[in-house]
Amino acid sequence: MYARVVRWEGADAEAMKGSVERIRADAESGPPEGVPAKKLWILHDLEGGKAMAITLFETAEDYRQGDETLNSMSPPGDGMGRRVGVDKYELAIELEA
Repeated sequence: MYARVVRWEGADAEAMKGSVERIRADAESGPPEGVPAKKLWILHDLEGGKAMAITLFETAEDYRQGDETLNSMSPPGDGMGRRVGVDKYELAIELEA
């Protein structure tokens, strides 16, 4: 399993809330075409104006395809602030309570 971790900074709290709601609404029918994701988490710090998206992919090829597609897209509106990083990780441990 592979994780794509994207970080944003400098967002206005209300604009960030709006962008998150638009992403949630768009995602109700599943991930966008070209993004074979298994899971998506969006974390935000409204007071700090920061957000993070973690997208999980089953295989390296799924990651490559999803990364390529997501890099060509922008979050809805400008509420996420400026993108400050995109990192790739391989899942080492998964625990559930």
